[in-house]
Amino acid sequence: MQTRGSDMAIYRRLFLQARPYWLHIAGIFLLSLLDGPLGLVTPLPLKIAVDSGIGSHPLPRILDRVLPPNITGSPSGILLLAAFLMVAFAALGGLLGLASTLLRSYTAEQLVLSFRTRVFAHLQRMSLKYHDAKGTADSVYRIQNDTVTLQYICLDGLPPFVTSVFTLAAMFYVTFRIDKELALVAMGVAPFLFVFSQRYRPLFRERSKEVKRLESSAMGVVQEVLSALRVVKAFGREQHEENRYVRQGTAGMWARIKLEFIGGAYSLVIGLVTTAGTAAVLWIGMRHVRTGELTLGSLLLVMSYLGQLYSPLKTIGRKAASLQGNLVGAERAFSVLDQERDVPERPNALSLKRASGSITFQNISFAYDEGHPVLHDICFEVPAGARVGISGRTGAGKTTLLSLLTRLYDPTSGAILLDGSDLRDYRLVDLRNQFAIVLQEPVLFSTTIAENIAYARPEAREEEIVRAAKLADAHDFIVGLANGYQTVVGERGMRLSGGERQRIALARAFLKDAPVLLLDEPTSSVDMKTEEAIMKATERLMQGRTTFLIAHRLSTLEHCDFRLEMEHGRLVSTVRTTLQNANPGPLHSKADSMTLPGSARHG
Repeated sequence: MQTRGSDMAIYRRLFLQARPYWLHIAGIFLLSLLDGPLGLVTPLPLKIAVDSGIGSHPLPRILDRVLPPNITGSPSGILLLAAFLMVAFAALGGLLGLASTLLRSYTAEQLVLSFRTRVFAHLQRMSLKYHDAKGTADSVYRIQNDTVTLQYICLDGLPPFVTSVFTLAAMFYVTFRIDKELALVAMGVAPFLFVFSQRYRPLFRERSKEVKRLESSAMGVVQEVLSALRVVKAFGREQHEENRYVRQGTAGMWARIKLEFIGGAYSLVIGLVTTAGTAAVLWIGMRHVRTGELTLGSLLLVMSYLGQLYSPLKTIGRKAASLQGNLVGAERAFSVLDQERDVPERPNALSLKRASGSITFQNISFAYDEGHPVLHDICFEVPAGARVGISGRTGAGKTTLLSLLTRLYDPTSGAILLDGSDLRDYRLVDLRNQFAIVLQEPVLFSTTIAENIAYARPEAREEEIVRAAKLADAHDFIVGLANGYQTVVGERGMRLSGGERQRIALARAFLKDAPVLLLDEPTSSVDMKTEEAIMKATERLMQGRTTFLIAHRLSTLEHCDFRLEMEHGRLVSTVRTTLQNANPGPLHSKADSMTLPGSARHG
């Protein structure tokens, strides 16, 4: 009962998701329902040909009334009528099928696209903490594969299921009118099919979960290897990764085979039960023909209806079982939407046009996983326009500190203030517009250089893009390329050198013109000559902005007003260097708990 209740909850959510397309789905239902009446009349030409064209039985009353005597009184005319009706019914069925296919294809594509967009949008808004735990491949699988179940359930599952019920009722009624005993015998298989369906349903559900889990894992191997292909090739690990993929793929293959075996066994049982029902109807029907209770044409009509009677019974049974596999996918997709954002936006969040740039860390602690903190009780205050250098060993928590500023994560305890207000009080989009970021490994997209520079300001004019590139010392190498600013940089910008990618990232920061600048080791992966050029551009970029600069080499931090040193997630010392800016104000920190004089070192 719990599973059934869960299924109904998923169905309700699916119907709500499909609500904008209810008219389209209703049209598909109506076209499907027309298959029932058409199926009832399709065997009539055979009965007319046998009973009235070859035999001496009169035509059905409605045809006898509307057709001229030269057709109804002539065996040849009746046979021609039967042939014409057969072609007409086939043409009508084909037109209905075409209309249904076109409407179904359009509706299916719209349903899946809207569902995928909703899941994708929600995943984008989840924090990095969620994605660090789940992995990229799992999210991609849920977007591309699990969302398709909306189409299968709303269009391929429920409409055939419901129309099969109507068709079953209509076929049973007509068969009952022809021969009550045959109709009851034919329907005697229904309880057996229902019992088998209930037995197989949980097996389908569990196996489907296993298949999706293993397919997602195999996709994870592919994504991981292709994103780190340079490392794989450098270490000659292609065969190892191929073997790893084969292991995951083999496990998924056997899971799918087991699922297909269950489905095949289920179809076999249904086929045997319905065949037994057909044999019983044929045996009893032939006895009725011999005793004169039934004409041969009527028996042929009943046998034709029997195939259509059992077809919906088979469909009902199969759909009840196969829907379980699709419900698993829908459940996985909805589980993404059920994830609460751990970086939420408050209902009455403050708007922010441009901050002055003063930042305060108040007793900040943070842990990626509960019980394993990476930042401990960080306290300091930075005046607007100051340059703060952050040094420390790898793993000291430097990058995490900057990630909290842009609310990629929220602190476990404490508060970060921007212009005196908690970051969590601002609208997320407004808050993130206050920061320009240049990372150690610049992130470029597989599009043109101009579009990459304008990523933060898509509405920027061409002259603004060129000016930003000049400020970043990137213009000269860009115009030297074959297509200039329209050069496509390739996936992750790999068609450019590391220094060129970094200068495009700097140009992007210049174009954004944010009041706070975050630089995470921007020169660590370039040579000394390139580093010098980048630092000159960075110096221009830092003018008039509150800046946080992470670097391992202390020489890189020589232009900073203050320097923070971190160890094991703690702020262990602060240094006030020779001021580079006009009166940036004092730096207050818990490491000294007082205004830092001159260049004294504390902690």
